Amino acid sequence: MILIIVQILILTFAVLLTSYLLPGITVKSFWTALLVAIVLALLNAFVKPVMVLLTIPFTLWTFGLFLFVINALIILLAGALVKGFEVKGFWWALIFSIILSIVQYLLEYLILPSFQ
Repeated sequence: MILIIVQILILTFAVLLTSYLLPGITVKSFWTALLVAIVLALLNAFVKPVMVLLTIPFTLWTFGLFLFVINALIILLAGALVKGFEVKGFWWALIFSIILSIVQYLLEYLILPSFQ
């Protein structure tokens, strides 16, 4: 349970950091970033697998690059669901999802070994 909480907090800080790097993404506060992290975790757990399953032909045809589109759509959906989290278009969502993945990986690499 503590590991899940730590991962959500890491995602929260990754959302905050990435939003400061990109002018097309706005996060109003830490609490908004926390809510975005929770919503992204839930969307990635429940919605993304269905989207991936339904788009297997496109994913295979594009050699997996369509997964970036799915990630951007998940970010746009989170932006529509969370008040105070603004995404100014598809391309900002795409860039945000890529940078967020990198920042989250780096933070988890630095922080998680001490919790395991």
